[in-house]
Amino acid sequence: MIRVNDTITIEDWELTESFTRAQGPGGQNVNKVATAVELRFEAARSPNLPPAVKTRLKRLAGRRWTTEGALVLLVQETRSQARNREIAEDRLRELILKALEVPKRRIKTRPTLGSKRRRIAAKKQRGEVKSLRGKVKDDE
Repeated sequence: MIRVNDTITIEDWELTESFTRAQGPGGQNVNKVATAVELRFEAARSPNLPPAVKTRLKRLAGRRWTTEGALVLLVQETRSQARNREIAEDRLRELILKALEVPKRRIKTRPTLGSKRRRIAAKKQRGEVKSLRGKVKDDE
């Protein structure tokens, strides 16, 4: 069971762990020991997460979200299986906490009249500078 905050806890039946051999350097340790952890959280079926949190979690997860509605985290940072397990649980906890934050609604604003006038004046002045760059004409 993973405790996310005071109101949300993830039960053991919602999590599936599988262990595989890690990639990268490590010699015999990598070749023999299954230290990489793949943590699978059945987020879509979770009764502990509100629907709004599930949609935000899906957006945050990106490619880690499967078509069945599961969140898959693969951790293979350390040589220790137990430490990789802790890292995976911490990442899941952080993702859910990030999804719990309700984004601030954007309030549409309009540019002020003064800012519009300053922008137009700057554009006109820039155009005048550019028009003076042309070839010099003989007026004689």
